[in-house]
Amino acid sequence: MQQPAPPLAIIAAALRRERQRAGISLAELARRAGLAKSTLSQLESGTGNPSIETLWSLGVALGVPFSRLVEPPTTQVRVIRAGEGPRLMSDESVYAATLLAAGSARTRRDLYVLELEPSSPREADAHLPGSVEHFVCAAGRIRTGPVGEEVELGPGDYVTFPGDVPHRYEALEPSWAVLVLEHV
Repeated sequence: MQQPAPPLAIIAAALRRERQRAGISLAELARRAGLAKSTLSQLESGTGNPSIETLWSLGVALGVPFSRLVEPPTTQVRVIRAGEGPRLMSDESVYAATLLAAGSARTRRDLYVLELEPSSPREADAHLPGSVEHFVCAAGRIRTGPVGEEVELGPGDYVTFPGDVPHRYEALEPSWAVLVLEHV
């Protein structure tokens, strides 16, 4: 899967904004997220190359949804063409997530298109407490769900599960899916 680089300037500005909003230092955020201070410094300056796992850790440490770290400023009408949008790869497996829409402070839900290739399963850490995932397999075959409770899905199948526990995504063949992540 070839894809454009992650939206580094957007991520850098969002990290600075959310860290300042939380009133914590660079060193403290790095400690909470389990990152080196130099890594976080690079991300805030727009020179790092964050993985999905790194951004999820930072979002949890900041108490904000992942989408708040990668979502560009919005306009009234927004179109994202296939293959465009803020797209990030996993360090662990052939897995790409493209954020289509982030919820507002009132709705707190994010919408993603996921592209998965057969490889190692993508192990996802628990999201914010009370998070719920709604997952629709659009094409291919995917095994997903909380660790130990995964289910196999085919085209058109839907599953929902708690997102605040460790969970996994595994493509059994080239696949894509739609994920709605609700945050409480």
